[in-house]
Amino acid sequence: MDEGFSEDDQRLWRLFHSASTRLLERLDHELQQRSQLSLTDFDILSMLSGAPANRLRMSELAEQVLVSRSRLTYRVDRLAELDYVTRQECEDDRRGLFAILTDNGAKALAAAAPGHINDIRNLLWSIVQPEERTVLTQVLARVDGNLSTY
Repeated sequence: MDEGFSEDDQRLWRLFHSASTRLLERLDHELQQRSQLSLTDFDILSMLSGAPANRLRMSELAEQVLVSRSRLTYRVDRLAELDYVTRQECEDDRRGLFAILTDNGAKALAAAAPGHINDIRNLLWSIVQPEERTVLTQVLARVDGNLSTY
């Protein structure tokens, strides 16, 4: 790797990359096995569930779910086919669209959430000590805050 990276830096980077990739892949796999929802689908439904009137503009939803607009469009199309989400034109912007959580989508989210939360507990929280959680939260908040400006 780069000469400016110490062995400890390299080890930390490789561990972070490996652990975060494996964790997200495992959470996605488990969620799909139980609910046929991907992790991105779950995030979309979850964000809509927490939004006023269970709806968000597609552009806002893409920012919150951290996916490109084209990927979001693909996922929302799939969720619409399942009757988990509907779309509605924005009254004040004819080019804009809202994604709206349906009753079926809310039911699918409610059915998937307990298992997903359990997976997060088992795969992450069960091995992170309380004092480590505080440090991990602080570090990840700084990283996220730094990257959110891009």
